[in-house]
Amino acid sequence: MIDMLMNQTDYLATIQEIKSEIKKAQYRATVKVNSELLLLYYHIGQAINRHKVWGNKFIENLSRDLRMEYPDAKGYSVRNLKYMAKFAALFPEKEIVQEVLAQLSWYHVVTLMDKVKERPVLLWYAKQNVENGWSRNVLVHQIESNLYARQATADKISNFENRLPAPQSELATQMMKDPYIFDFIPFKADMLERDIENAMVAEVTKLLLELGAGFAFLGNQYHLNVGGEDFYLDLLFYNLKLRCYVVIELKTGDFKPEYAGKLNFYLTAVDNILKTEQDAPTIGLLLCKGKNDLIAEYALRDINKPIGISEYRITEEIPEKFRQQLPSIEDIKNRIGK
Repeated sequence: MIDMLMNQTDYLATIQEIKSEIKKAQYRATVKVNSELLLLYYHIGQAINRHKVWGNKFIENLSRDLRMEYPDAKGYSVRNLKYMAKFAALFPEKEIVQEVLAQLSWYHVVTLMDKVKERPVLLWYAKQNVENGWSRNVLVHQIESNLYARQATADKISNFENRLPAPQSELATQMMKDPYIFDFIPFKADMLERDIENAMVAEVTKLLLELGAGFAFLGNQYHLNVGGEDFYLDLLFYNLKLRCYVVIELKTGDFKPEYAGKLNFYLTAVDNILKTEQDAPTIGLLLCKGKNDLIAEYALRDINKPIGISEYRITEEIPEKFRQQLPSIEDIKNRIGK
C-alpha cells in the first residue's frame, strides 16, 4: 500500500513536471513564431520605404498582390503595410527590433506607435511590457495613465539611496511612482483611510497592477503585537524582486512628519518579527492625498528605515475647474421646484 502511494506520488510529480515542460515549450514556440512575424513585417517595411517614391499606389498594389498570392494569410491590408513602413522607419537599428520589440505582439507594437510619439518613451513602455507581460489593454491603460512620467521621470521623495544597499536602492526607487493612480476606487466625499483600503483589497488585482511587478499581497490591517500592545499595518506586501516586505500606510490628507515616525516604528517591528536572514530590509511607502516635498524630505532625513512618500489620485474625483461649472444641489432643487 505504501509503495502504491509512493508510486502514485511519484507519478503525479512526474506528470506535473512533464506538463510544465510542455507549457515552457509552447511558450518558447509562441515567442519564436511571434519574433519571426515581427521580423518579417520589419523587412517588408524596409522594402516599402526603399521604394516610397512610388507613392501610395505602390502600397495599394502590393497589398492586392500579396493577398492574392496568400489568401489565407492576414496582415497584408494597406493600413497594416503602412504600419510596417512606419515600424521600419522608426527603428532603423535591427538590434532593437530583435532584442526588445520582437518580444511583443504586432498589436502591442502598433498600439505603441499609435499612442506614444517619442521614440525613447516608446522603448521604455516596450521594455516595461516585456518585463511585466501586460496585455494590450493593460498597455493602453498604462500609457493613458502616463506611467512613464509617474515612474521614470517623477521627482520621487525617499531615503532609499542612503538606507538601502545597491542594487536594492535603485530597484526600490524604480519601483516607486508619484502619484499612484487608483482609478478603480469609486470616489466618495469625505472618504476615510479605511474606505480606500477596503476598496483596494476588494480590487487587489488592480492594486497589484498599479503597484507594479513582483508584489504579493499578504493582508490588510495586518496584526503585530509589540510589547503586549496591538498594532495594525494598513497593507502588507512582499516584493519578490526586492526580496523584502513592503508596508504601505494610507493617509487621506496631506503628509505630516509624524507619519514617517510611525511608519519607521512599523518597519522596525516587521524587521524583528517577520523578516528572516534571507530577506532584505523592509521598505515603507506612505501614500498621502498631498505633500509638501520639502517637508517630506526633511522628515526622512534622520529616519533610519527606508521609506518613500508619494501622492495618490482617485481619478473619479471631479477636478475643481469642472466642479465649479456644475450646478449645486440647491440649483437642482430650485429647477425641479419650478
